[in-house]
Amino acid sequence: MNRWKLLFVSLIGCIVIFGGGYGVLSFTNSPSFCSSCHEMAPEYSTFTASAHNQISCVQCHIKPGFTNMITHKMKSMKEVYYHVTGVPKQIVQHEEEAVSNENCLQCHSKNRLVTASGDLKVNHKGHIEKDIPCVTCHAGVVHAKMATRGINTEEVRGKWNKASAEKLMEEKYLRPNMGTCIDCHDKVNNGEKPWKETAYIVPPNPEEVEKKLEEQQKEATKGTSTEATTEATTETTAEGGNTEAVVADHEKKTQDIILQAIGKQQKDVKISMECGTCHKKVKVPKTHKTAEWNQKHGSTAINQLDKCVNCHQDSKWIREIPKEDIISLLKMKESKTQYKPNITVVKDQSRINKFCSACHGNRPPGHLKSDQWLTAHASKAQTADQKAECFVCHDRTKPIPGSTTTKAPTDVYCEYCHRTGFKSDVKD
Repeated sequence: MNRWKLLFVSLIGCIVIFGGGYGVLSFTNSPSFCSSCHEMAPEYSTFTASAHNQISCVQCHIKPGFTNMITHKMKSMKEVYYHVTGVPKQIVQHEEEAVSNENCLQCHSKNRLVTASGDLKVNHKGHIEKDIPCVTCHAGVVHAKMATRGINTEEVRGKWNKASAEKLMEEKYLRPNMGTCIDCHDKVNNGEKPWKETAYIVPPNPEEVEKKLEEQQKEATKGTSTEATTEATTETTAEGGNTEAVVADHEKKTQDIILQAIGKQQKDVKISMECGTCHKKVKVPKTHKTAEWNQKHGSTAINQLDKCVNCHQDSKWIREIPKEDIISLLKMKESKTQYKPNITVVKDQSRINKFCSACHGNRPPGHLKSDQWLTAHASKAQTADQKAECFVCHDRTKPIPGSTTTKAPTDVYCEYCHRTGFKSDVKD
């Protein structure tokens, strides 16, 4: 009888232990458990406002399988430690915990060749077979890249709720970023495989970056010789990317990619960068196919600048996302302003926009040779509108060093020769 009693008690004990364990697992796997910590308010709010709000958090953040779940729960104990001892200033997914393709393929097919919009031609199977993580392109599908944008920091967590999340989850952050496609394809054409480094798809942890910089600065200041100090300081500056050389190199690279995409730069590539390679619906407008379009598109740009910048804008060609201010974003009201033809606006846009300056930085073929153009360009700059077109690339007066005005793509200015101004000048 004692043996049967012992077996019965053991059975009841196992049921209680395993049943309780299952209950704990089920509870900790629920989105409501994630929302119980205030530091997860941004993550939970964006989740509830996303298209993935009908699945649980763990379906994305834990690889399938019981062993993976238990391992993840054990690793997550450090999150409890942080919650009790001091929440990080910003929650950023760790490189080891990046969403895997296994998670995505639980619901999504890898055989899709065209995106849901019917525009982009993307061989998903080919990407997956190359071990390219889905989140390389789809990182913002649930949380709108808020960590990269810097809008889930400690001081703004109280601003997050479902209503604010719906406002902050702009379409451009939910969809794949074209700059990511361009950057990755460019690296592939140069023999690289950037997705092999998890850091390429996961935002850097700001606290780790800050710690690394502090360590570098300490190493730079405690060097035993001037040479060692100089070398360490130079390395820190280079990694910070604040030098003019780094900026100039980045701008040149951007322009080279743009020139390649519009067919002005021919070279052997593994992946074509032309728009039609990936886009089905986005076609080159008929106006662009007219003879000498490169030299004759000025009037169209003036009248339809708002349409031009839909495609030809810097942000689409750059992978990096700038930091944002959540307070300003929440206060900002949607305003639709109608563009009115304005040569000044067009001039400034052509100077600051890398897509425009990729060509405007070069001497137009219609300018002939310098010695011929010097005496022949007067007839091309008689009216105010003609002069305005000249000012797209040239300043009238000598640029002032350190001026806040938009820099011209060339350092040739009109009054270098026209010291006394123009005869046709009319006072307003």
